[in-house]
Amino acid sequence: SEDPSVTLFREYLKIDTVHPKPDYDAAVRFLERVGTDLGLASQKVEVCQGRVVLVLTWQGTNPRLRSILLNSHTDVVPVFEEHWTYPPFEAVKDSQGNIYARGAQDMKCVSIQYLEAIRRLKAEGKSFPRTIHLTFVPDEEVGGHKGMEMFVQRPEFRALNVGFALDEGLASPSDTFSVFYGEKSPWWIKVKCVGSPGHGSRFISNTAAEKLHKVINSFLTFRESEKQRLKSDSSLTLGDVTSLNLTMLEGGVSFNVVPSEMAAGFDIRIPPTVDLKAFEEQVAAWCRGAGDGVTYEFIQKCMDQHITSTEESDPWWKAFSGVCRDMKLQIKLEIFPAATDSRYIRAVRHPAIGFSPMNRTPVLLHDHNEFLNEQVFLRGIDIYARLLSALASVPLLPAEA
Repeated sequence: SEDPSVTLFREYLKIDTVHPKPDYDAAVRFLERVGTDLGLASQKVEVCQGRVVLVLTWQGTNPRLRSILLNSHTDVVPVFEEHWTYPPFEAVKDSQGNIYARGAQDMKCVSIQYLEAIRRLKAEGKSFPRTIHLTFVPDEEVGGHKGMEMFVQRPEFRALNVGFALDEGLASPSDTFSVFYGEKSPWWIKVKCVGSPGHGSRFISNTAAEKLHKVINSFLTFRESEKQRLKSDSSLTLGDVTSLNLTMLEGGVSFNVVPSEMAAGFDIRIPPTVDLKAFEEQVAAWCRGAGDGVTYEFIQKCMDQHITSTEESDPWWKAFSGVCRDMKLQIKLEIFPAATDSRYIRAVRHPAIGFSPMNRTPVLLHDHNEFLNEQVFLRGIDIYARLLSALASVPLLPAEA
């Protein structure tokens, strides 16, 4: 006798929305069906060819007020099935109630928790002044460039009249729940080094490889300093320091030919406390220091550093934190260490909190054997039901008067 909410969750997990060919049509059909069952209005917005944002809406009693936006993404990252105990798209539940599937934590759980919280509130006969919109977006796992980044620029998004948004967070292995009020700025940088070519038997001067060696040393020396800063200060989280990783190397044509060009790719995630202009000047200095013929280009360069207020004087945060206190949820405020669609929402000046109600749970997003326990999942529905009640009842704001 499985809880129907868990059954629905497992059904959603079985829809294969893995990159590079996610079955978005099947996901949208499934979510539309659930929305119809709940009596929610439905709208599909094609932001570009083959990329549809589904919007489900529970109309408030005062539609002129700013709305609550519940965002989630439908896509999931690839899997290496040989490392999984159970097939990653069968949503197997073991004897401990752990549900194994790609997307169990990131973030199909949250999508269903939103919907099931609304089901419960509607069944209780509740209604609220503020409208609640649910958006199910594509392509978050590949940067959101054909998803939320485009959607926030469209008239259909502006018509939602968003006041406050919830989006994904992370699991927490402790009793504490992680709450994210901002994100790092992701920078993907490709550094290209041009030098003298020649035969592989000679000591050629001014080679591309020598220059690239200097570039890599500069970048990784900085990486080590940030790693040690995080390690030495227990008050810091991963979101408080700049992470940097060498992720790509290119170059070479043959074992006996010194190449004239080599390149390296770096994934850098910069917290909102860092001066981005000054950091780019540092990157330029590292490249200059490697010699002539060293250039860099940005594959991705996020410059937005907006954060969401967590002051008790802020009406949205007061509603969110009040529920956490009432439910005796221990929360820890953090900067998200990677990147989610929240950054696009904040960039158009809407407050957004990243929150996935999964405590006492190992962080397994993008990992092998991703799972979520059914009791943790069900507790999340309880939490969202209380949060939605509070947020959709936030009193009239000065701008709405």
